[in-house]
Amino acid sequence: MPFTPPLHDRLGVLTATAQVMQEARRVTLDFIAIESLADSWSQAPWLPEDTGFTALHFNDGTARTANWVLLLDALNFCFWSLPDQPRWRIAWRDTVLDGYNALAASLTRAVAEGRPLWDARYLADLDDETLTDILRPVAGSPPIPLFEQRLAHAHEVGRVLLEKYDGLFPNAIAAAQSDGVTLALLLAREFPSFADVALWRGQRIPFLKRAQICVADLHTLFRGEGYGAIGGLDGLTAFADYKLPQVLRRFGIVQYAPEIAAQVESYTLLPSGSEGEIEIRAATIWAVELLRRALTARGVLRTASAIDYRLWAESQSHPADEKPYHRTYTIYY
Repeated sequence: MPFTPPLHDRLGVLTATAQVMQEARRVTLDFIAIESLADSWSQAPWLPEDTGFTALHFNDGTARTANWVLLLDALNFCFWSLPDQPRWRIAWRDTVLDGYNALAASLTRAVAEGRPLWDARYLADLDDETLTDILRPVAGSPPIPLFEQRLAHAHEVGRVLLEKYDGLFPNAIAAAQSDGVTLALLLAREFPSFADVALWRGQRIPFLKRAQICVADLHTLFRGEGYGAIGGLDGLTAFADYKLPQVLRRFGIVQYAPEIAAQVESYTLLPSGSEGEIEIRAATIWAVELLRRALTARGVLRTASAIDYRLWAESQSHPADEKPYHRTYTIYY
């Protein structure tokens, strides 16, 4: 059985999504394509995971950076636009950016402009006019999608930090004993907007995308030291979003049944929590996990988050025949 979760799956993501994949009919994986990509990647160099990462991210090496990262990942979702519509873009250091890069740069820009985005009280009291200015787009670009939800998430970060952690995310890291899985579970438990759990045929299916990526971002930005000295990263999974399944489909690994392919390629919205959307996300989790196992068999030891990063980097290029990614309005990715 290819979808066999590890015996000690503390996060619960692989165990829950394995059941989805065993019964999936709309989205499947091509195991030969997984082995083929593992062959290719095992013979190619790996870029460091922080390549191009630090330039866009505020980092003063203190607790302020840890709080900033928590805010970043509280707002890290849904950057896409509808067909033939402009995307949200921002200007940063003579460059125009979109997507996640634009979010990171806009929050870094705000700090440079004197806005204390690490201050829990400031975030708890943040008004919509101020956040609008922080996320201001270039001329001709629309506002960021789901703005009201992002404002609510900023308030949540500030409020929970004040109520439970003396305003400091490092206190949450300490409460989790600097363990990646424990910290991801803490985020999902204490910060409701991070509780990325779907309901599939009456069962809870955790994905915990933003909770997990927050842990990985801390580790990367602090280069594994200080507040980024987080253990147990091998217990994390891929961060199931909309870009990874697109690039996995490009590689022939993720395959859609005609019904789902037609919806995706016609830009028809997939409802959040629908069976098709859950199958796409479960397939993403397991494509990365099986790719990790195939690389391990070839002597290449990489965590799921490292593989996720490489796939995400691949997704930033756009071949002429690239098929669209699925579109779902959601706060989770």
